[in-house]
Amino acid sequence: MDLLLNTVQPYDWGSVTALPRLMGTAPTGEPQAELWMGAHPAAPSQVRRADRTLPLDRVIAADPLAELGAATLRRFGPRLPFLLKLLAADAPLSVQVHPDPAQARAGHAREDALGVPPDAPHRTYRDAHHKPEMIVALTRFRGLCGFRAPRQCADLLDALDVPALSPYAGTLRALPEAQALADVFTAFLRPPAGLVGAVTEAVEAAAARPGPRREDLAAYATVARAHPGDPGLLAALMLRLVVLEPGEALFLGPGIPHAYLSGLGVEIMASSDNVLRCGLTSKHVDAAELLTVVRFTATPTPVLTPRGKDGEEVYPAPVDDFRLSRFALRADGPARRLAAGSPQILLCVDGEASVDAAAGPVRFGPGRSVYVPATAEVTLTGAGTVFRATVGRA
Repeated sequence: MDLLLNTVQPYDWGSVTALPRLMGTAPTGEPQAELWMGAHPAAPSQVRRADRTLPLDRVIAADPLAELGAATLRRFGPRLPFLLKLLAADAPLSVQVHPDPAQARAGHAREDALGVPPDAPHRTYRDAHHKPEMIVALTRFRGLCGFRAPRQCADLLDALDVPALSPYAGTLRALPEAQALADVFTAFLRPPAGLVGAVTEAVEAAAARPGPRREDLAAYATVARAHPGDPGLLAALMLRLVVLEPGEALFLGPGIPHAYLSGLGVEIMASSDNVLRCGLTSKHVDAAELLTVVRFTATPTPVLTPRGKDGEEVYPAPVDDFRLSRFALRADGPARRLAAGSPQILLCVDGEASVDAAAGPVRFGPGRSVYVPATAEVTLTGAGTVFRATVGRA
């Protein structure tokens, strides 16, 4: 077992205080957006082995069978297939989608063939993997996720009372769902001059008025203020506002447009960098490729709650790259046995926990995490809340 040393990513949308408050550290005055736990090569966790501090990806590469187990190695190769994060948003993230496995493989091979360097700013597919993800709220968490039904979207555009939006509302009402969403979304990626400014003013005004759409409009006003003049605002208007209460979760599969807005959560994803953005960002936007990945459906993304089994609450996800669960530990409760066979990362978010194995215990508190290799069978005790990330079952 290893107590992990993890990297904080200082993205500009991050909260200055949320992660320090959870971890009991002093704020730096700069945004602290994500705490990464895993072996992603961009920011691998560090572990202590034989009196040396080593990146976890190198440790796994040195003995993948022992670290990952035979089943994980066979399914995913010599890499940890998931990445666990604490995510603290204080401003909107980009509107983005992720590819499915076939799209990721094809896109990565195509850019390799074109000679695009792996770390080039204009590279779209940085690896050959898909990137399903799940977010579990630790505080009230807001995000935009999935398309509104076309008629609902048209009603929202009409409520803004911007004459230039009327043709788009008409398209949304006149065409079948997929075509209506595709036509308007595509048009919004390259809006006519002046439309973003007019919509920005209208959203601000509408958000200040009482009414049934006020919470939604307030979210869009937040987007407009955070990214003035960005056409991503128009794409955001087509997405549903989703509010998670603590303990609730969202699973985001391929092609679902989304943008987190605010809150603190535990996020788990397949270990990939493949993100296609359409706005609210200064990073590369590949509109043409994005449109091949987006799924133009208005089916709502369900809010998930965990399912309990033997003291472990599992968040259901239809992938085998990761499995995320939660333990609510009590000081007078039983020890939880975690079987060997797959790599695990255990993250404490409140209280204190202890992981015990043959080599002795490792104690950890809020914001600290422990890596357990596939060869280790451990028991978990304590008084607090611990999330468990491991590989899913095929």
